[in-house]
Amino acid sequence: MKQLEISKNYLLLKKWWESIDLTNYEKSFLNREIISFNQQLLRLKEKKIRIGTYGRSGVGKSSILNSLLKKDIFKTDIINGTTREIQSETWTLKDQTLNSLELLDSPGFDFCNIKFPDKVYSFINHSDLILFIVSGDLNRNELSEISSFIKDGKKIILILNKIDLFNNDELKEIIENIKFKLPKDLNIPIIINHENNLKNYVTKIINKYGEILITLNSIQLADKLFLQIKEQRLKRRKKLAQSTIGKFSTIKASAVALNPFILFDVAGSFALDTALISELSKIYGLKLKGESSRKIFKNISINNLFLGVTQVGVNTSFNLIKKVILLTAPFTNGLSLLPYGPIAIIQAAIAVHSTKILGKLAAKEIFMRSKDSFIEPAIMIQNINFNDPEIFNHINIYFSNRNLNNNFVSILP
Repeated sequence: MKQLEISKNYLLLKKWWESIDLTNYEKSFLNREIISFNQQLLRLKEKKIRIGTYGRSGVGKSSILNSLLKKDIFKTDIINGTTREIQSETWTLKDQTLNSLELLDSPGFDFCNIKFPDKVYSFINHSDLILFIVSGDLNRNELSEISSFIKDGKKIILILNKIDLFNNDELKEIIENIKFKLPKDLNIPIIINHENNLKNYVTKIINKYGEILITLNSIQLADKLFLQIKEQRLKRRKKLAQSTIGKFSTIKASAVALNPFILFDVAGSFALDTALISELSKIYGLKLKGESSRKIFKNISINNLFLGVTQVGVNTSFNLIKKVILLTAPFTNGLSLLPYGPIAIIQAAIAVHSTKILGKLAAKEIFMRSKDSFIEPAIMIQNINFNDPEIFNHINIYFSNRNLNNNFVSILP
């Protein structure tokens, strides 16, 4: 396995973050996400892993953490819902390459008196490793919560607690049922909380993969923040792009409708279309030179038959008709001018429609080209090679969901 250097990845992420010039609106809108990322970045720098526990009320989350700590730090009771908010405690292990380990206790996700259940989930979801505690077979709600973590690309270890309630055959059947309900290609570890089983397993995972888990989680949080920033900027750029396309549509409609000269009309339309593409490229952060703008325009016109025909063929035909009308006007006492107005209106409508089509296609083309210039934190993950799929296949799930949900084409004009 390729060894990851925390300090190197910390500096890369820090440099990436410092390169992003956020507006005041973005800072306000993404305040919570920015704080979470900066906290994770600090943990990466300090080599401090965060392990969160999650599960229903009464499954023994606090008891498990106390057994790992060998201290009664987290409050327990026979009544469900003793834990009302997120609590944390440092866990000290010998022979660790990490500087610190933080254990998080959370309220049961089904506890009705939680004030902000989404915040509890989000807090645990930002952990580097999640211990999902159950006390029997998985029910529908537990499976739903696990699925949410999986979609978010989180590394999960499922802990089966309170095994003294079952005999050996029942325990075996429960484990088989849990395996059947979990994704077959993910191989989520199922650890029985018996004597030192859990502590030994978690210690082994942290010793072997602790630094990698912190690094991967830091990059994932950076990438999620990057996608949110990108989405917000594209939404604002969409409005500006639509306004720009509308402006050029109006200018071209007026020019085409009033101008009777064919060559000047075609050349003028071509110049306006090229200028439109140039303006859209500035909006989407890809500064194109004149030649590049003209090349995009030609490619779009050639690949879109309707656009190519309307830009040249239809307008040329209408201009010929308009020219004939003007030339024959003196001989018809002006009667031949009567169709001039409707023809000009039709030309204007065609110009508006074709310009809007061109603008949308150009925005998509420019966006696809500009993606190459974006600095994406996810590239850091893609450049890492793993040879232990049972430990790191959650990263593949994160990327599959990321690519499926975040192509952003729908936010274009």
